[in-house]
Amino acid sequence: MRVLHFFKTYLPDTTGGIEQVIFQLSEGGRNLGIESQVLTLSPDAQPACVQVENHHVRRAHQDLFIASTGFSREAFGLFREMAGEADVVHFHFPWPVMDLVHFLSRHGKPCIVSYHSDIVRQRALLSLYRPLMLRFLASVNRILVASPNYQHSSDVLVRFADKTEIIPYGLDQAAYPQPSHERLARWRQRFNAPFFLFVGVLRYYKGLSFLLDSLAATQWPVVIAGSGPEEANLKNQAERLGLTNVTFLGRIDDMDKACLLQLCHAFVFPSHLRSEAFGISLLEAAMYGKPMISCEIGTGTTFVNLDGITGLAIPPADPAALRQAMSRLWNDPLLTAELGANAARRFETHFTAQRMCEETARVYAELVAQKS
Repeated sequence: MRVLHFFKTYLPDTTGGIEQVIFQLSEGGRNLGIESQVLTLSPDAQPACVQVENHHVRRAHQDLFIASTGFSREAFGLFREMAGEADVVHFHFPWPVMDLVHFLSRHGKPCIVSYHSDIVRQRALLSLYRPLMLRFLASVNRILVASPNYQHSSDVLVRFADKTEIIPYGLDQAAYPQPSHERLARWRQRFNAPFFLFVGVLRYYKGLSFLLDSLAATQWPVVIAGSGPEEANLKNQAERLGLTNVTFLGRIDDMDKACLLQLCHAFVFPSHLRSEAFGISLLEAAMYGKPMISCEIGTGTTFVNLDGITGLAIPPADPAALRQAMSRLWNDPLLTAELGANAARRFETHFTAQRMCEETARVYAELVAQKS
């Protein structure tokens, strides 16, 4: 079976939660007889064709990028060509240009949408886009969402309950690097005490300004790994607050991320807006058996992290609640160990890449059978 994934950004240009999901589906599907290709945009689409691990990626040149939306004239023709060779088209939402490509190409192939997030920030543009969006979602055969929390709390998804299916995101632990003793020793020496860890792109909805506010008059070491548009603002805020217990590492490679996840005391993930629909970084923390702190925002973050079972869930944008949760984990090692062990067990039960790929492959097969 041949599957075409279509999204506005992808590896190797960008890394993020949606890219990780596409990657896991493309690689994990190989063992299930699925050949995946990815069509994406790139501001520098040279070379136009790249190989990412074992799957093929075609990059259309990005002509414009406005309001978090990339546009490419070339993508229309490439999509029509690649969809013609595919058995199933797998769209990744949201991206308004994708809707136009879908309708104008008239590809006629079974298609599904992974509904990664509501449109949260571009509210004014949403009012213009909404009719096209609803028509697009009505036209596809199946909609996949990663958690019941998001399905029940999305004003959009409740309209399409009859075609929506819950398939949680998953990761393949075997695909993560095994750090050498030397690499672990270097990080252990650099942070010679327990520390809280955040890993992710530093975006507006990650709630990191509230994390910094929560650290006033505390000495808990906090490591922030990642770069992004909010990096300069966060560093300025830490300086204004006089925080000496926060380390900004910038973007790190997978080996160093594995080291930090192994060594950290707990994982803190203070995303406070619905733009954070799931939290792949939370899955990584659970995979490494770490207790988590996250916010209750009605999305998949508290499907991954169950309050009092795998970690602590707190109100969003609340530095005092965040400080209290961190204090609780810092001062109660038995609770920390128990929550971490529960997180690892829940990961194995619900969030493996194999489970995600098998469930998605089942949907592909159903759609192809219906088309026959």
